Amino acid sequence: MPGLVAAFEAQGVASFRARQVYRWLYAKSAASLEEMTDLSRTFREVLSREWDLHVLRTCHSEISRDGTQKWLFGLRDGSLIETVLIPEARRNTVCLSTQVGCPMACSFCLTGTEGFVRNLSFGEIMDQICQVRIARPDVRLSNVVLMGMGEPLLNYGPVVRAIRVMNDPEGFNFSSRRITLSTVGVLPRLERLLEDVNVSIAISLHAASDEIRSRLVPLNRKYPIRKLIEVCRALPLPARRRITFEYTLIDGINDSLEEADRVAQLLRGIPSKVNLIPMNENPGIPYRPPPEDRVAAFQARLRAQGVHAVRRATRGGDISAACGQLKGRR
Repeated sequence: MPGLVAAFEAQGVASFRARQVYRWLYAKSAASLEEMTDLSRTFREVLSREWDLHVLRTCHSEISRDGTQKWLFGLRDGSLIETVLIPEARRNTVCLSTQVGCPMACSFCLTGTEGFVRNLSFGEIMDQICQVRIARPDVRLSNVVLMGMGEPLLNYGPVVRAIRVMNDPEGFNFSSRRITLSTVGVLPRLERLLEDVNVSIAISLHAASDEIRSRLVPLNRKYPIRKLIEVCRALPLPARRRITFEYTLIDGINDSLEEADRVAQLLRGIPSKVNLIPMNENPGIPYRPPPEDRVAAFQARLRAQGVHAVRRATRGGDISAACGQLKGRR
């Protein structure tokens, strides 16, 4: 809101007009200025000359057999990003991208193999929610996950600003418990994140030993597991909030019972849960998911040691919309 108010005032427009537009854009997800019926026609005409209400262009959309929907959005510079809607019985989650490509180069993730182009602007992040709500008025969004293309903490300013609007009762009005930011662990920014916004945190862990994690997540060479866990232990978590640790299970790489033991030891004392994600296969990436019995054994080993371990259902795999499959192109 403050940014929009300042922009309007700089143009000599009263601040209350900014609040009206803000509510139409975010609380109501207006598709066009014509829907903003409490604004005069003259003012709407001025806005249409000076402002673009939406910055994304839908290039393609497809729906999975399981109901998951993926959009390919075009940006003004010709770049492409992907956004995913995951409808479920008790919640409807939108998965947002925060960068074009990703500089983290995680070896099992298709997005990471595509390289990095640039950060998304605040408007490009927010318009993903707007476009999904406009395209699917039959679906009431309940959850937001910043788990699409990119590392959110490397686009810190726009991401924090976007989270504030997501949580604002006059904005998108999502509960802070239902907004989750996923990071591989950019530690200086992770340390300050909960001072700036109230958000749930997911850590892309994927291994409990530095040797394995550095192969999968190159940033681990800069911020090794010991430092990552130290920061996680020190995070000022709100009451009854816990950290989610994402763990992609890869056949023969990080799926041994010994590695499960190391995960349990590593997370001891941290309010947490572990999401187990069998590897989603991608062309050109030489990793495969483990056999089902090994996934079950890994989960059972964690649970036997008191770890709240959940196997995350794969959604949208048939349209390349599952975890690690976004690529920003058709």
